Amino acid sequence: MVSKYIYIEGGGTGADSKDVDIACREGFRRLLENCGFQGQMPRLVACGGRDAAFDAFKRALAGNPAGNFLALWIDSEEPLENLEAAWNHLQLRDKWAQPSGAVDEQVLFMTTCMETWFVADRSALKAHFKDELQDSALPPLNALESRSRHDVQIILMHATRNCTNAYTKGKRSFEVPGKLNPAVLEQHLPSFVRVRRILNARL
Repeated sequence: MVSKYIYIEGGGTGADSKDVDIACREGFRRLLENCGFQGQMPRLVACGGRDAAFDAFKRALAGNPAGNFLALWIDSEEPLENLEAAWNHLQLRDKWAQPSGAVDEQVLFMTTCMETWFVADRSALKAHFKDELQDSALPPLNALESRSRHDVQIILMHATRNCTNAYTKGKRSFEVPGKLNPAVLEQHLPSFVRVRRILNARL
């Protein structure tokens, strides 16, 4: 039987790490269900930081039976020059060597970060943060993936600063992915189009 695992940059590292890990897996599970993958869901592994996610992916890859699908789902951290050249990007940015047997389609990017997804789907943001959301503080929808992760994160925190559930990294951040509309994300985010194309072929 073919097994499918996705190692995610996301989850907890402190005292609340278990709760954050659960929230991370749940948020991504719901997003994948919204993409139509009910009944073919991979096992989602919340790894915490990006280095921990890469290490977990490498360990799994080293002992992976033929035919299983393993993927690494991480922030790109920087805009992508070539959307398809995933390992080249990680070599240049993170100094990560491409593991033996790994291919570019095993790297799924959030470009430049998970919060880019959130600002792309204005309806989901409004539904989640309610009327206190400051729409005018959000960035234009064109070329969202060219923005730095720090810029996107600061903008999102500023736009939600008056909300009772103001945006912060951690458990609260994983409340949003499951509310996102994949069709809307595909309109604005080429890297999300790539993720869905890969998962449609592999799951």
